[in-house]
Amino acid sequence: MEVTKEMVSQLREKTGAGIMDCKRALTEAEGDLERATDLLREKGLASASKKAGRVAAEGIVESYIHGGGRIGVLVEVNSETDFVAKNEEFRAFVRDVAMHIAASSPEYVRREEVPHEVVEREREVLRQQTLNEGKPAHIVDKIVDGRIDKFFKDVCLLEQPFVKDTDKTIEQLVKEKIAQIGENISIRRFARYVVGEGIEKQEANFADEVMAQVRK
Repeated sequence: MEVTKEMVSQLREKTGAGIMDCKRALTEAEGDLERATDLLREKGLASASKKAGRVAAEGIVESYIHGGGRIGVLVEVNSETDFVAKNEEFRAFVRDVAMHIAASSPEYVRREEVPHEVVEREREVLRQQTLNEGKPAHIVDKIVDGRIDKFFKDVCLLEQPFVKDTDKTIEQLVKEKIAQIGENISIRRFARYVVGEGIEKQEANFADEVMAQVRK
């Protein structure tokens, strides 16, 4: 059964959950609104979006060092209270985020932070690339829009597949933790450092290295 925009909007209005969460729930429920609502509630996502509007000004700055000091990450993740910031489950989540940043090398937290000039430059490159591929002119813009969306998913932390569970994005992971902990959680900012970055050298697959270390 096809999930329509109207169905998604109706479920969002009822639960406050995100667009993609609603779409997935409706697909799994084969269009049944009540069943989709129950699925979101079971996963804690029906309430997570409502909590996401609350101010999170406490939290911690976590570090992750990989490869004997070759890669370093600092990430700030905020919570509503200092009590939650000291919670071991919250701290484990932040450590996972820091490890993910080391492995996946995002450039921004969310797509709203990507500078307009960066997006426009990427759009122009993709447009020329699409034209060079010989795509019909009347569908070039649609193709470019799709590729820009993929660009955001590549460079924005919240849209990247979580390295320890690629079936979910970092944004989905955040929502799950909001539901479990009962407070709003927000990834505010991060910095990623690589020894010798900018110096021409052989590239290493840091994602594989980090995951190999996690599995030990």
